[in-house]
Order: sequence, then structure tokens, then C-alpha cells
Amino acid sequence: MARLCPIYTSHAIPLTTDGQNSSRSLSLLTAKPAPSARVGGALRCLFGPSSSADRGLGLSQEDPSSLSEFSMQTARLLELPRVEEGDRSRELDVAVRVVQMACSLCQRVQSGLVERHREQITSKDDDSPVTVADWGVQAVVSWLLSECFGNENASIVAEEDAYTLSRKDATTLLESVISVVNECLSEAPKYGLEGPSKPLGAQEILDAIRNCNSTGGSKGKFWVLDPVDGTLGFVRGDQYAIALALIVDGEVVLGVLGCPNYPMRKEWLNYHQRYYRLMTMVSPPAHGSWHKGCVMYARKGSGVAWMQPLVHDFAEFDWQSSSRIIRVSSITDPAFATFCEPVEKANSSHSFTAGLAHSVGLRKQPLRVYSMVKYAAIARGDAEIFMKFARAGYKEKIWDHAAGLVIIQEAGGVVTDAGGCPLDFSKGIYLEGLDRGIIACSGPLLHEKIIKAVDASWDSSNL
Repeated sequence: MARLCPIYTSHAIPLTTDGQNSSRSLSLLTAKPAPSARVGGALRCLFGPSSSADRGLGLSQEDPSSLSEFSMQTARLLELPRVEEGDRSRELDVAVRVVQMACSLCQRVQSGLVERHREQITSKDDDSPVTVADWGVQAVVSWLLSECFGNENASIVAEEDAYTLSRKDATTLLESVISVVNECLSEAPKYGLEGPSKPLGAQEILDAIRNCNSTGGSKGKFWVLDPVDGTLGFVRGDQYAIALALIVDGEVVLGVLGCPNYPMRKEWLNYHQRYYRLMTMVSPPAHGSWHKGCVMYARKGSGVAWMQPLVHDFAEFDWQSSSRIIRVSSITDPAFATFCEPVEKANSSHSFTAGLAHSVGLRKQPLRVYSMVKYAAIARGDAEIFMKFARAGYKEKIWDHAAGLVIIQEAGGVVTDAGGCPLDFSKGIYLEGLDRGIIACSGPLLHEKIIKAVDASWDSSNL
């Protein structure tokens, strides 16, 4: 069984900064295992690797996410009982570490194999591209979750299967997957986990991929994994995400979203990632800065969502120089809101969303982003609305939405179908019974306006 290093958690204590009407939360490190905090009379766990106000994160002077405004603040730690087992603290801790490792694997593949070896890219039956990273991440996550929790507690619903890799003509692909998986697992101690005692063989890796064979449902506990969400964005050197969520009795209870190319500065989302990489080569950011990517995560009912930089970019695993709390935007007027939609037109109607945007008064150009990075943009306050209306015959999969949903909700946002009903993750691998489409907003007021606009526009649409 893989052993886990001691869990370091944080207390979030509301602080009101001078000249501001709103309160912000400052996270202070404590070495005590998973304490709780009683805020406003209610007991709740604010779990998350801590961001330390007294340690610099290497943030640039221009970076709006800088924590320097808190550098002179102090707060007292609350001595309270430990978190109960049912609070999912250990599962969240392991999930964050595992996704961090997956991000590292993907960064290597994207910067190396994809650019130099086109044979490392193939296609699935639905013609969506699959790379070494998809299989590699699925194998790493599956193996680590099984080691940490045991096979009986590591039931996984995941997107990929091992059929292609098992074929006799897939020797080169399989060798590449074996290489990246073992390279990734060899770094497990850096992330506070224990890797295998010796490199995994082909059969062990294929078995780890095949073990992600759960079909979900309304009973029991299972993990949901999209190893590389937005594979087309990955192949093109653009945005993609690694999404891992835990579902218990049909309800998403925690989610982790790794976004290796999601820059801290919102304006960079308007540029292709290759241009962004070129600019960072011309003017390299400081080592250990938040310039490139991040991991977001949340636990249902905690009332808080977190973001931390990629450990791989910091060269070492250190919770102390890590997370900060994220919140959705406070914009409620559609005229000032930014909305996201999928880049590809294959499974979403851009024409309907364009008409809907006009009818509700949205003036800004849409932010078209690959993958669940759209959920990350709303959770972090970079955008306010995500609308997706699938074309006839397309069915939404649970792994494309589970992790992003709980992160937005705990950051203060709302996610429903286009009729205003909660998304149902209890029917298997698909979001069955979906009313027209999916709406994610930064708050209930904006969400209500969008839902009303959908109802008014739907009958006259061509969908």
C-alpha cells in the first residue's frame, strides 16, 4: 500500500483589508493533522494545502494574484478537534497529489513526445485524438488510488480503455506509455506518495488502465477520471485539463482539476498557447512563479475552493508555498459578463449561444477555451458564464463535468441544466435527463437571468 506523508491543512480566517468592503480569507499553515474551524458559529473544515503569507511565491509585481496584500496581516489559529473521517479529507489530499503528478506527466508529453513523434498520436472510434498522455495519466491515477485506498475503494469510471494499446501493432505506443508512467511514478516521493518498488511492466500498466471499468450509478463510491480533457487542445499545444472527482451515492463530493497551461493572467487566455510560450521564452518568468498552470480543488459542503501552482514548476513539493482561496466573480450584469463556450463546433451550437448572448445583453466576445478549463475560469473569476447546448445525438459524459461542478459550487457559483435543475450523476457514465444544455454561472442572480433567456429563446432556435 502506498504511504502518505503527514497531511498539512490550513485554517481560513476572514480578514477585512483596509479600504475594502468585502472580506478575504487568509490561510495559515498548521502542522496539525486536519483541524476544523468554527466560523460564525458553524463548524466546518476548510481543508487545503496552505498558502503562507510570510513566504513569497515568486509572483511578479504585475501579477494581480499576488498575495503581498496579506504579507503584513496576522491571525490567530483556532485550536479545534480533528476532522472526522467522513469529511473526505484524506481522499482530497491524495487526489490533489495524484493530479499534480498527472500534470507533470502531461507537461513532459506535450513538450516532448507530441512535438517530435507524431506516431504518438492516434484516434479513437469517435475520431477524437488520443495520446500517450491519456493512457499514461489513467494508468498512474489508477495505480496510485489502488495503492492508497485498496482495490475495493478505488472503483474508477474513466474515458480510456486498453484495447488499442493491447494490439500487436501498438508496440511503439505501449513502450512510450510504459516509459512515461514509470518516469512519473518514480517521482512519487516528491509529492508525498510512495511509488512502486520497481518499474511497472507492460501487463501491470495495461491492468491499471483496464481496472478503470466502473459504470457508475446511484449507489456506492467511485472515482471519475478524465485523464486529458480537451485532447485536441493538448495536441495543438493549447488548453487542456486533468479532471478527477469522487462520487458517493450519485453525488459529487470532491473534485480536482489540473490545468497545466492555464495562466494566472486572464488576458493570456485570448492568445494561442504557442504564442504565450514564445513570449515567456522572450521574457522568462521567475522560477517558481504562478505564470503557467495550476490545480484547483474543492470538497462539497466546505464553502471554499482552492488553487495551487504546479508542483512541477516549483521543482519541489511544498504545501507551505502553495494554495490560495478562489472565488467566483461578483458581476451580476450580463453587459459586463464574459461567457465561455467550447472551441469545437462538433458537439455544441455556437449559433444558439451567440443569439442567446445577444438577447441577454452580453456585449463581450465569447471566451472559447478547450476542456474543463472553462469551469476553472468561472471558479477563479476570469469569466462569469459557461453555456453549452449539445447538438442532437450528443450525450454529455459525467467525467466532462463532475470535477468542475463541485469546484464552481464551492467557489460560490451555480451549475445546472438549462432548465435550472441539478445535474444528475447517478445514471451511469452519461448525464441522463439533461434539459437542453448546461449552464454554469458565477452566482444565482446571473444564473436566473440566463435561464429565463434560454426559455425565451429556445422556441425560435434551430436546434
